[in-house]
Amino acid sequence: MTSGRVRIAASLLAADFAHLGDAVRAAERAGVDLLHIDVMDGQFVPPITMGAVVVDAVRRVSRLPLDVHLMVREPERQLEAFVGAGAASIAVHLEAVVHPHRTLAQLRRLGVQAGVALNPGTPPDACEWLVDVLDFVLVMTVDPGYAGQAFQPGVLPKIARIRRLVGDRCWIAVDGGISPKTAPLAVAAGADVVVAASAIFGAPDGVDAAVARLRTAVQG
Repeated sequence: MTSGRVRIAASLLAADFAHLGDAVRAAERAGVDLLHIDVMDGQFVPPITMGAVVVDAVRRVSRLPLDVHLMVREPERQLEAFVGAGAASIAVHLEAVVHPHRTLAQLRRLGVQAGVALNPGTPPDACEWLVDVLDFVLVMTVDPGYAGQAFQPGVLPKIARIRRLVGDRCWIAVDGGISPKTAPLAVAAGADVVVAASAIFGAPDGVDAAVARLRTAVQG
């Protein structure tokens, strides 16, 4: 994540779950760098989505790093299950965890990259005191819970502020409404990773063309 090359993460939230393995293999062939897996519990956010069993299934059909985004209450209760299933990085929501410093330190002890996710309305300075146990910050550019939402441009100054706060000590990912139009804005503000869902799996001309467009957009 420190090479200077912007990474593209394909969010499986927008994939066809009837053919999930095919979607994973298509994204890998198209050249994405990470697979992003959104876990929702129906409490922190309204929907209920994937669990550790899905992470394990994806791990068995892909060599790509699995980036797990826990949109759940009390995420500390789930960490070992997702690490055991094959997660390479895990983000917990600052708004959902009681003891974030302890939880992030636990993730590091488990051998995965530890991240904190911030909702659009959460101030950027909220993560400053966690830098010593952080590997990355996941900045939500939509309210979490649903794929296909419009990018919130008001979050761009927040990304820039977080970059100033963390410097090169952490990587910054952005998630929500990412497309060839919005991804360069996030990268210009300081993002290292762009997480795209509908822009990849909902493209009418296919995953290969969608990923190529995103790659061109973020390379400047």
